[in-house]
Amino acid sequence: MAWDDKGRKLVARITAAGLAGAVETELLKKFCAYAVDLGIPLSRAHLVVDTLHPIYEGRIFRWSREEGLGPISEYGRTDDDPEILERWQKSPLYHLIETGQTSLRLDLSGDDPNGFSMIDELRDGGHTEYAALCHRFAAERAIGEMDCILSSWCTDAEGGFTAEQYDALESATASLALAIKSASLARIADTLVETYLGRDAGHRVLAGRISRGVADKIFAALWFSDLRGFTAISDSYPPEALIPLLNDYADAVVSSIHEAGGDVLKLIGDGTLAIFTHPDPAAACKAALVAEDLAQERVQNLNARRAAAGLPWTELYVGLHVGEVFYGNIGSAERLDFTVVGPAVNEASRIATMCRSAERNLLLSSAFQTAAREADRATLVSVGRYALRGVERPQELFTRDRSPKSLPRD
Repeated sequence: MAWDDKGRKLVARITAAGLAGAVETELLKKFCAYAVDLGIPLSRAHLVVDTLHPIYEGRIFRWSREEGLGPISEYGRTDDDPEILERWQKSPLYHLIETGQTSLRLDLSGDDPNGFSMIDELRDGGHTEYAALCHRFAAERAIGEMDCILSSWCTDAEGGFTAEQYDALESATASLALAIKSASLARIADTLVETYLGRDAGHRVLAGRISRGVADKIFAALWFSDLRGFTAISDSYPPEALIPLLNDYADAVVSSIHEAGGDVLKLIGDGTLAIFTHPDPAAACKAALVAEDLAQERVQNLNARRAAAGLPWTELYVGLHVGEVFYGNIGSAERLDFTVVGPAVNEASRIATMCRSAERNLLLSSAFQTAAREADRATLVSVGRYALRGVERPQELFTRDRSPKSLPRD
């Protein structure tokens, strides 16, 4: 088979894998396997892809002939670590970005006039040639820092890649880059909708439930929480101190809700709205109680750390309720929100607001108490009847007896 035909076959194979929805690791693995099968003597390959993520700047995918796929590395901003930044600035991939070049070939058998940091390491590993490629996107198609796909390719064949092998590899990597871009954009979309809408709501949106007015009637345990005295804190401390405070407490609350199986739907300043769903209402109530236990423990630990550091600290108020709500797309034609609405949501908010008057960090509705399983009901004690704003009749509210003997073991 002529090398032109081999290159076209490699392009066709990786294009098919991309259209089938293969993720980045699968694409790299398949590409390298196809290339070796067609006679391109690859010994090592790296892909570097910036992304759009609240924590990570990008990801590195690795393959070697001896070990196959290596671990995925997720990296933060290189500016945050001087050593990593220096190593990156001495790399061939950085050189491509800075010079505007699209490719670079390095013969590893001789001295490196460019002073690249990893050439000696590659030579010592038995590689004979290193090739770096940069496939750029049009400026208006960049997604955050993701404006190109960077890749590097090594061989340990004597004399390096032949001209035909390199041409086939270089031409086929354009299709690989397009497939990687497609997979990365799908991952970015999934990350963004989960981050900003919540896990379950995000999955529903990506599944196509985006029509205005489409909502499901569901039964859920409802969580509404806020922070004690946040307004006073915000009036007493500079704005730059408030964002770290909100982030610290949001980490404690959101991680607890997720760990217990709930879904966070909204962060409203210092407030959090979440739902717990299960075919068995008692199981949904149990999950909400587990989340509340976790959150209060984490907030206590957080308060100890912040107090020791001389930082402002506060307490968490939680209101729990159960009821039927509408869950779906609500809003205008131009701006939709995927959330829950209904009287039960308003009551959960009002119950949380009553925590200050009742001098409790947790209040639960009588409906929640009734829906909970018997072992959990045994831990709940009445704090009296309270008038809730916007609710017709006074409601009996409950809190939790946290003495060790009262809490169920499972």
